[in-house]
Amino acid sequence: MNLILRPVAAEFNKILTTRMWWILALVLFGYIALLAGGLSVLFGGVESGAISPDSMNTGGGGDLSGLGSLPPLIYSFAASVGYVFPVLLGALATTGEFRHQTLTPTFLATPKRGGVLGAKTIALFVVGAGLGLVGLAASVGVGALVLGGFGVDPLLADGETWALIGRTVLAMALWAVIGVGLGTLVPSQVASIVIVLAFTQFVEPLLRFAAAFTEVTADIGKFLPGAASDALVGASFFTLASPGGGVLEPWQGGLVLLAYGLAATVGGYFISWKRDVT
Repeated sequence: MNLILRPVAAEFNKILTTRMWWILALVLFGYIALLAGGLSVLFGGVESGAISPDSMNTGGGGDLSGLGSLPPLIYSFAASVGYVFPVLLGALATTGEFRHQTLTPTFLATPKRGGVLGAKTIALFVVGAGLGLVGLAASVGVGALVLGGFGVDPLLADGETWALIGRTVLAMALWAVIGVGLGTLVPSQVASIVIVLAFTQFVEPLLRFAAAFTEVTADIGKFLPGAASDALVGASFFTLASPGGGVLEPWQGGLVLLAYGLAATVGGYFISWKRDVT
């Protein structure tokens, strides 16, 4: 048991003794709180009648019936928008090993490189789940407070809401695993950051939008990482924005996301993790 717990504990120590994790957590909280709070004011105000629907520049005259239940959409921001943070953390924690050459003493202490990578994956999975809780503290905490202020039921007594919260934590944990895989595939820290930001903020949103136009591309688009994550969580504004695209079941979305993480990690192990790092 010590052969498993000791490397995992060492990886936790590497992560938690840097400023990287809490800086990302603070930015994540502020970013999600701003989005969740702002849209809760807008849509909660319209739904409660405090804001005139005519003030919204929409073709439907401010009709929000197409959105379905509002609270889950607000709460889902923790993963649908915040997923970039665990990916960055996983990538930075891995590429930092190459950049600062800390892999050399690590491999001397633990010669089984696969075990080291497995320990890092486990540690980042847990820390990614922690970032999920931070994102949920912002989306659920701020969102429920604002919605309640407008007289909209935040659905905190609904079992499905808590199931969504649990699935969100799992999604964020899996995104951190994908970050580890990316960091092993692309050991350059700068390149990894550029890839994460470019793909999550530009490439995939455009692909998901384009995929919604035909049935064939929609069937492909639902297997993109972000679409799989939204399917796992069970709610997302991005899914509503692409009504033509199919949506996976939550368990299917989870398996697709896990497959991305495992494929990237295993591929990175053979491409860069096993090579000489001295």
